[in-house]
Amino acid sequence: MNNNYYAIIMAGGIGSRFWPISRTSHPKQFIDILGTGKTLIQNTYDRFLKVCPKENIYVVTNENYTDLVKTQLPDMADNQILTEPVMRNTAPCVAYGCFKIESMNPDAAIVVAPSDHLILDEAAFITTIEKSLKTASENDLLITLGIKPSRPDTGYGYIQYTDQTLNDDFHKVKTFTEKPTLEIAKTFLQSGDFLWNAGIFVWSAKAIVDSFNQHLPEMHEIFAEARSVYNTDEEKAFVHKVYQRCINISIDYGIMEKAPNVYVLPSEFGWSDLGTWASIYQLAEKDYVGNAVIPADKVIMYDSSNCMVNVPEGKLVIIKGLHDFIVVESDNILMISPRSEEQGVKQVVADVKQQFGTKYV
Repeated sequence: MNNNYYAIIMAGGIGSRFWPISRTSHPKQFIDILGTGKTLIQNTYDRFLKVCPKENIYVVTNENYTDLVKTQLPDMADNQILTEPVMRNTAPCVAYGCFKIESMNPDAAIVVAPSDHLILDEAAFITTIEKSLKTASENDLLITLGIKPSRPDTGYGYIQYTDQTLNDDFHKVKTFTEKPTLEIAKTFLQSGDFLWNAGIFVWSAKAIVDSFNQHLPEMHEIFAEARSVYNTDEEKAFVHKVYQRCINISIDYGIMEKAPNVYVLPSEFGWSDLGTWASIYQLAEKDYVGNAVIPADKVIMYDSSNCMVNVPEGKLVIIKGLHDFIVVESDNILMISPRSEEQGVKQVVADVKQQFGTKYV
């Protein structure tokens, strides 16, 4: 195992589209949302144990989730859990982790990945990551993983690539496109040179630090200023103070869409970003009329089909005459909604917060 390989797991989001299961105090990355026996962050951590030494794995999360990380990943040392005092999107999160690693090991190659994605083909994923880390170690570039699309999905961002390649497999990126309309997504699929943006990045410490200097110089200055305190008792207090100065911007918009040295590796490893209840429904086991019930111990369905049901274990639930609905209950909150309107969950959460305060979100 290569001691220069590192992983950063981004675990600061609140997963509002999975409300009411995912709540601000206990978001989806810390939930066994698929009923596998492990939470999403535990599965992510276990995958990276096969790529790099456990002491080279870092989690960046909101400071409110520190205890959740320690409980679910007990092998992680305190200095491997990097906490954010405020939410500032992914660019500051990436900068913090990468600058800290670069200060310890200038020869590091780093993979950055979300904590809440599903990977069905773990062996293919590990091969893809190792190939990318090796290429990043030997070249001054920024790598993003692109998933070969199976349908014109409007919930994903897209990456367009050119015929220019490095090491045969890594294609020069031409454009990034945010979530398109259905018609545009269909043209992307037909063109054959578009991939889903998985939000998984690989680069050398030097390449990403240089890119921050070039494209987000103020953020570069903030985290370069912290070099003297990384891995000391002063790190947390110093970083929490300077974090307030960071702008709210994603790594995609701040760097990846601007940098001239971005390459994409077309990949297939059974990926899903588990972004919505629809993605859970697609992956879950279903009965003969299309109902997915997690857990299924005390749920009885009559004349109902194609429903996504997630209720507390041990709760007796009777559902009759529902078709194509989401039924979710958690902590005295019950949500019943047509599956076709699941994109409106974020607005529901906003309305609940406005009417009842933060207690229910």
